[in-house]
Amino acid sequence: MLTQATNVLHMHQKVTLMVNRYEVFADNGGEPGPLVAFVEQKRMAFKEQVTIYTDSSKSQVLAGFRARKVIDLGSGYDVTDGAGQSIALFRKDFGKSLINSTWHLDQPNAPTATGRERNHGLAILRRLWGILPLVNNIPFPFRYHFDFARNGQPVFSVDKKTWVRDHYLIQIADPYIDRRAVIAQAVAVDALQSR
Repeated sequence: MLTQATNVLHMHQKVTLMVNRYEVFADNGGEPGPLVAFVEQKRMAFKEQVTIYTDSSKSQVLAGFRARKVIDLGSGYDVTDGAGQSIALFRKDFGKSLINSTWHLDQPNAPTATGRERNHGLAILRRLWGILPLVNNIPFPFRYHFDFARNGQPVFSVDKKTWVRDHYLIQIADPYIDRRAVIAQAVAVDALQSR
């Protein structure tokens, strides 16, 4: 069960023909433990909408996020709880992301948390990879990492741990940030990265 006391999560992506699936596990001594969230993202959706369930039965919604606009350059994504109430908003900073992917995560009554790719050189290489002929259709072979901070203090990080499969370690430093918003942002870092 996901609680505010959860400080370490493991996220694994499973790619299928029609949807991207993410499984989020609580930490169990450095390894994935119990499943705390199950996420599905429909591919090629006209307006991005992602649902986060409490488990793979998809019987209970934990949270979700939805694009505010169809064309989402600089637009935001509203994060809601299982009852549809707003808990956060995140957005990609389109201008800054041309060089180094940058995200902003806002929660009520809290300053903005800003996340950037940790390795500036790798960020530039990833941009070049996307425009080079012949290799642009090959998945980017290097791991990348995002650090989110607020007023210079760490909030959480999303670290890709594997070279081929998308396995991430999410470490949360801020005791107050809503863990559902962290999961939504972590999914977005992977699923929406190329947009």
